This record gives sequence, structure tokens and C-alpha cells, in this order.
Amino acid sequence: MTGLYLVGLPIGNARDITLRALDVLGAVAVIACEDTRVTAPLLRRYGIATRLTSYHEHNAERARPALLRRIAAGEAVALVSDAGMPLVSDPGYKLVRAVLAAGGDVTCVPGASAPLAALSLSGLPTDRFLFAGFLPPKSAARRTAIQALAAVPATLILFETAPRLAAALADLAAVLGDRPAAVARELTKRFEEVRRGTLAALAQAYAGEARPKGEIVVVVGPPEAGPPDAADTHRIDAALRAAMAQSSLRDAVDAVTAATGLPRRDLYRRALALAAAPEDGDGG
Repeated sequence: MTGLYLVGLPIGNARDITLRALDVLGAVAVIACEDTRVTAPLLRRYGIATRLTSYHEHNAERARPALLRRIAAGEAVALVSDAGMPLVSDPGYKLVRAVLAAGGDVTCVPGASAPLAALSLSGLPTDRFLFAGFLPPKSAARRTAIQALAAVPATLILFETAPRLAAALADLAAVLGDRPAAVARELTKRFEEVRRGTLAALAQAYAGEARPKGEIVVVVGPPEAGPPDAADTHRIDAALRAAMAQSSLRDAVDAVTAATGLPRRDLYRRALALAAAPEDGDGG
């Protein structure tokens, strides 16, 4: 084997590691990890003696060339994070990009993912979602970042720290309105907890309690679709007409639904009306 292997590790329960991940970690020449003190106990548990090397945001620029030389020499390198899938809120994508640019192979060995686990537990729409990582720590910058996400027609997934959780929920409620949300804490661990409610109710609850412990994922429902204004209606009609000129009505509605995030049933009714009436400017 050769190239770069992206290996997903357990989030909290060591038994969640896959057999394929164990095989790869035991076969590669070196494992690049965020913190050797975190990864080493997991490897010892399964009798894996592969050499470890640090690769994290503070040393990535220095460590990357050595890993690239190993791969160029025909060795296999595994990249792991402290927990879950690598490349989620870590600098791994730069290593992937460099390996691909050099003509190397990259293989993914999937594992646990805290954002996806939280999404599946939230009870919120899963058909379209956006992972936005950590919000800024200061309220003013945080609200600016939230405002940039306000119109995204998808469920939002965010990481947050325990000390900032109540304030972040309050800022989310202030900017986004009182959307449904869920707070997932300590996923896959002994004290896993998922609390569901509105943003305002969750903010109030956490503000009145002792600071929570552990790693936290916040999931926020998408915005409610409001009635489109005249300009939006014109653009939607134009998009439907263009799509229907190239495909069936059903396929056109599916394409515009995917592009806009608007309710399919509303677009389907509008497409039927457009198909039954001549375009503006036609004779009649």
C-alpha cells in the first residue's frame, strides 16, 4: 500500500473503531495525528505499534514536506484527528491537496463524524445541511457570522465550546429568530445528551444551569420559506421555464427545487400553471 489514508477514529467509545481502520493503522509506515498523547492509548488498546508523528494547525507547514517525501518514496501514511473524521475543522485538507498535486493517491477510511451524528439525532431536516464549524468567540463578530448564514436554506451544524454555549444560543436566536434546534453533547460517550427545543428556550435553559461539560454540536433548523416578492417570483418563473424547455415538468421542478431550496409542492403547482398558460408577450 502507498499514498495517504484518511482514517476516521471513534469520537468517544473506542469500540466504535472499524476493522478496516485497524487494518490500515497497523499497515502504514507512519500515522500523522493531532496529538500523539491522544492517539497512542487507542493504538495500544489494539496492539498497534506504528510510529506516530504530530500534524496539527501549529506545525502543519513544517511537518507536511516530510510526509510528502514519505509518500513520494512509496510509503503509506495515515492521517487521523483526535476524534472522528480528519479534515473536519483541522488542517488536513492542505495535506490532501498537496498529495493530489504531487500525483499521489488519497484513500478515505470513513469513521465517526460528530456533525453527522448530531444531525441524525436532532430530529431536524436532513435532506440539506451546512456544517459551519466554530462561530467567532465575541458576540459582535458572532452575530455577523450568523447573519451570513441566516438565508441558507438548510439545517445548520455548528461546533461550540461549553463556556460560550448559552451566549451563542442567545445570539443565534437574536439573529435567526426562534428556530427549532438541538444541542448534542458528549456524542457516543457515557454521558451523551441531546436536548431539543427552540433556540431561545435552549439559550435560557443553559444560561440558568451550571456550565455543561464536554464537546458540543449545535444543530439549527432551516428558515421557514416565506412568500416570494415580485422579483423572486419572476426569477423562479424564469428558472422553471428554462428548466422545462430542457426536460420534463417533473425533472424541471426537481432541478429548481434543488437549486433554490423552495418547497417542491409550491414549485410543482407553479410549473403546472406556467405550462398551462402562454409566456408573457405571446400572442393571444
